[in-house]
Amino acid sequence: MTVTREAPRSWEGVAPSLVLTPAVVAHRGASGHRPEHTLEAYRTAIRMGVDDIELDLVATRDGVLVARHDLELSTTTDVASRADLAHLRRTRSVDGVAQCGWFVQDLTLPELKTLATRERMPGTRPDNTAYDGAEGIPTLTEVLAMVGAESVRRGRPVGVLLELKHATHHEAAGLPLEAPLLRDLARHGLDHPWARVVLMSFETTVLRRLAARTRLPIVQLLETAQRHPADLVAAGDQRSYGDLMTPDGLAWIDEYADGIGPHKSLVLPRDAGGAIDTPSTLVRDAHRRGLTVHVWTVRGENRYLPSNLRHGDAPDALGDMAAEVRALLAAGVDGVITDHPEEALAAVRSHARASLGPWHHPARETFVGFPP
Repeated sequence: MTVTREAPRSWEGVAPSLVLTPAVVAHRGASGHRPEHTLEAYRTAIRMGVDDIELDLVATRDGVLVARHDLELSTTTDVASRADLAHLRRTRSVDGVAQCGWFVQDLTLPELKTLATRERMPGTRPDNTAYDGAEGIPTLTEVLAMVGAESVRRGRPVGVLLELKHATHHEAAGLPLEAPLLRDLARHGLDHPWARVVLMSFETTVLRRLAARTRLPIVQLLETAQRHPADLVAAGDQRSYGDLMTPDGLAWIDEYADGIGPHKSLVLPRDAGGAIDTPSTLVRDAHRRGLTVHVWTVRGENRYLPSNLRHGDAPDALGDMAAEVRALLAAGVDGVITDHPEEALAAVRSHARASLGPWHHPARETFVGFPP
């Protein structure tokens, strides 16, 4: 039996999700509760009950893939306090933006493993600073091993969404990401279409190459409309992300990808006052081509929420993130990528109860707390 959802009557053009239960994906782990891209951030999210964890991949000087969002290390590690690594401080251009600091690509894995991680946004998430210095930077293979062990321990498969960062920049530096990625996946037996692994990037070229080398699902990430993919800029291609969201652009993406991952504002624009506005047609247009839609990044603090969902005036206080998740689900998305998985999971359960009505069976709900 197929169950469809009735979209809000005021939202014309809204399409139902392609999946019965939209996925909750932990963005860099449970980043609202632990420093991002640490094993404990991932484990915390898995304890909460997420469907998948998301991690960003960059390469060390010796070609090992590690979990970091930024190539520059000073905002998320103690590298700036390390006198023995001071000689590695330099200025680099990453996707056309000059940055000064210490870069993953300039450190070998043994050097990187001497660093301690810390909270990226200590002003916004001061509680997370209690975990500063507790862990190092994990490699991709360490994360995959942990996810495998946690899946066995909890009796349910946990998926992994792998984002390749700055692929064109890495290739120019002689550190292409595809070969070590596929090698690590094969080492863990995750190089087949039934593996709970999805490959993602904001760049199109690396995904098109991967589509020819693997049968794993591929998701094209989409930034805001006026921005441009770094690989297309490097190739002299003037197309923007906005161009990729047109019917012709989605048809092109459909040649190599299984889904798109748009910024949440591309699905739920905001009005002049910053409140949620009528959904765009992006979900409907993607679904017509069979492309799934996973939106990013849903965060709980007021500063990241629509104006009508904020609680009070403090920018770092928690607002009504669950309402934003419910609005995204009503717009038909197939998954939400979030820093606060517990709130998103509760919203998905609430949405499922409302959608399934008399077919809902409470005993089938997934536990979302923190079991001992």
